[in-house]
Amino acid sequence: MTKPTLFSQTLRAWMDVFMHRSMRGWNQFAKSTGLSMPQFSILMQLHHRGPCKMSEISERFDITAAASSQLVEKLVQGGYLERAEDPSDRRAKLLTMSAKGSNFIKQGIEERYRWMDDLAATLSAEDQKRVSEALVLLTDAAKKMDK
Repeated sequence: MTKPTLFSQTLRAWMDVFMHRSMRGWNQFAKSTGLSMPQFSILMQLHHRGPCKMSEISERFDITAAASSQLVEKLVQGGYLERAEDPSDRRAKLLTMSAKGSNFIKQGIEERYRWMDDLAATLSAEDQKRVSEALVLLTDAAKKMDK
């Protein structure tokens, strides 16, 4: 493996701090609600990917059908998810995010980003502009890698 460049080292240092702060925010938010991280992860999957079948929860999280059913049941009972018959397969159940679940995830996202707003407030307008321009370059480059 080649030695990382100064740019790569700087980017890695930022990524480490960013991920630590971001995940800490998620964990604190999830714990404050009484939900487990697996339950929170299920809600995030539905938020990003939309409705899914119960069997997809088992597959996505590599857990048994019984374990996924137990996690989902708690989310349904808490009003975060809705479970209905799948119109394309009456034997399967389709999970959708409820309004309560959507609001909950939006609140979590805001909580996760709060530290970014605090960080931005410590930078001058000029530094904010420079960082913004650099992040646009990085974001665009990362998106191109996904194609």
